[in-house]
Amino acid sequence: MSNTALIVIGHTALDFVYRIDAFPPKPVKVRAREHVTSGGGMAANAACAAARLGANTALWSRIGSDPASRIILDELQKFGVDTTYVKAHPASRSATAAVIVDAAGERFIVSEDDHAMPMSADWLPLEDIGKANAILSDLSWIEGTRAAFAEARARNITTLVDLDLGSGRLLESVAQFTDYVIASTPALDTFISGSTTEDRLRALVNQGARHAGVTRGSEGYFWTDASGKINRQPSFHTTVHDTTGAGDAFHGAFAAALIGGFSDAKCARFAAAAAALNCRGLGARTALPARADVDALLATQPAAI
Repeated sequence: MSNTALIVIGHTALDFVYRIDAFPPKPVKVRAREHVTSGGGMAANAACAAARLGANTALWSRIGSDPASRIILDELQKFGVDTTYVKAHPASRSATAAVIVDAAGERFIVSEDDHAMPMSADWLPLEDIGKANAILSDLSWIEGTRAAFAEARARNITTLVDLDLGSGRLLESVAQFTDYVIASTPALDTFISGSTTEDRLRALVNQGARHAGVTRGSEGYFWTDASGKINRQPSFHTTVHDTTGAGDAFHGAFAAALIGGFSDAKCARFAAAAAALNCRGLGARTALPARADVDALLATQPAAI
């Protein structure tokens, strides 16, 4: 692992994505217009996004020993993600999801995880954290995150959290080790106290985060830091085919920009462009942009305000 590395910790899955014209008002058989089978999972998608943008990226995760696991690994390796520490557990099932997308790009997701998947993180190579520039976690594997974040803090390595509804309640267990918190709007509203978005972001900084932000779809990205000032990065306008994985692309791109030496404002702008471009294809990874794609979009639209 080089000295410009990103380690991503958390969920990886196999997605079965179907495009339909519209969600029916009641249960009925519907014919799909389009279908893809794709790697999924928040951490895995973020890792692929970062790697696609040129970051030397490793994923630390858990999968089963089943047919889905081979596809999951192939998909990760296709993007150049180091899967050395994606551990296949015998007698466990890999996570899967059915993703239904309508003509407007909105989604309905049904996911399944093996609740018997071993949670132990004692096999992780924590010494590798000293070779990394940042650690990103989606909190779905809290045992791995705690161990890695504690080591990162001891070594002064930057940590980032993807705060989502599925695992946001676990933030408090690693808050003392967390530098950047980037939340979805539902997660911020659910897990962080405050009467407004601004109050909740400032609360995260008061709890110890250096940077606290929230993605708000078409409204853009809002964040603050120790200054207390609320900053906004507008969203970029692109053709929306599917919003699956847009948030994951944002997190991966933000982390890639951060280890590249960008300021927080430039990280937000870079990540917003990458997330917008990712909406061009069906599934979380079909349209993941390369660095040249992001740079081209950045050249056409205004900077942060």
